[in-house]
Amino acid sequence: MRIYITTQGARIIREGSHLLVRKGNDTYHTLFAAKLSQVIICGRVELTPAALQLLLRQGVDTVFLTRDGRYLGRLATPESKNVFLRKKQFALLDDREFALGFCRRVLYGKLTSQAVLLMRISRTRRAKDARARANEIRNLIKRLEGADTIDQLRGLEGRAGALYFQGLQRGLLQSFGFCRRVRRPPTDPVNAVLSLLYTFLFNRVYSAIRQANLDPYAGFLHTPDYGRFSLVMDLMEEFRTIIADTLTLSLFNLKVLQQEDFSIEQPEPETSMPVPDAESVDVVRDKYGLMTETSENRVFDLPPQRMDNDILEKEEEDNRGKPAVKLTPQAFKRVVENFERKLTTEIHHPVEDRKMTYNDAIVAQAHLFRQVLEGTRKVYEPLILK
Repeated sequence: MRIYITTQGARIIREGSHLLVRKGNDTYHTLFAAKLSQVIICGRVELTPAALQLLLRQGVDTVFLTRDGRYLGRLATPESKNVFLRKKQFALLDDREFALGFCRRVLYGKLTSQAVLLMRISRTRRAKDARARANEIRNLIKRLEGADTIDQLRGLEGRAGALYFQGLQRGLLQSFGFCRRVRRPPTDPVNAVLSLLYTFLFNRVYSAIRQANLDPYAGFLHTPDYGRFSLVMDLMEEFRTIIADTLTLSLFNLKVLQQEDFSIEQPEPETSMPVPDAESVDVVRDKYGLMTETSENRVFDLPPQRMDNDILEKEEEDNRGKPAVKLTPQAFKRVVENFERKLTTEIHHPVEDRKMTYNDAIVAQAHLFRQVLEGTRKVYEPLILK
């Protein structure tokens, strides 16, 4: 079970084998530690030493975010005892052929899903320019095999990303000022939601990587750097379109989110966020988000693409002094609720050849990558939007 603690000024205390979330004399939640897989703490929430020890003892992935969803850090649970697996993972960082092969597969999955989504937008919205962008991305996919360095692959990814976000805006019934990807700070409602969902996705992929006993720092597409979770960012690439982008379109097109759900603020102030409830529109049954085409009676619906420091610094410099667009407390609650519901959507996993939820698929992909590391599987197969 995963829980978001978003009540500002709340205090998490231990009572026996479970945790209480309190504010003043009121108890908001009773959490049984043995049933927790992840606790996400947003903003000004106090964690007592006894509660912290219980979370560590139970191995609960405990994540800390700002009130508006930016990643701060997490509790360090015990490392995997499989030193041989970690040794193999780090040794492969210097294996050029392995790295190229893995990166090609990751980008094949990511770019193919982008093209598929743009084609769906083209058919549903009758947007010829979305189809044109999809075809351009398909041409870039053909060039992946010919790239003989990871830098060349990153260049193709960057060009595909620019084309993709040009086409993605046509999937919105109302533009909300969205025309390109802007991260720090997000300057329109769509970018604000994308950034938040990417942060949530990042945390879920991190958890899956730890479950597979892999090291989250040793990745290939994203250059290993001090403090950079390169493998997390590598494995989340294929899920950006499948989970976060499709959900974003659904949230806006189904009017779960509207203009009044966002506020414009200067960079320093942060909005508070309430605890999610169960009342929200079901947006997981959308044409764009499912792995296979849906019937016609169904409704229409942490980080940048590559965490390069020079890109972030330039973006922050360009946007310095600009106001940030942020979700209101109630809107944040609805995004959290629908993200969790999206992850419970069942799909057919082609490699496992069985039905599973998106949440289970993220874990399955981490284990699939481990099999490739260990040599029991030759090729990494990314998930693709069908």
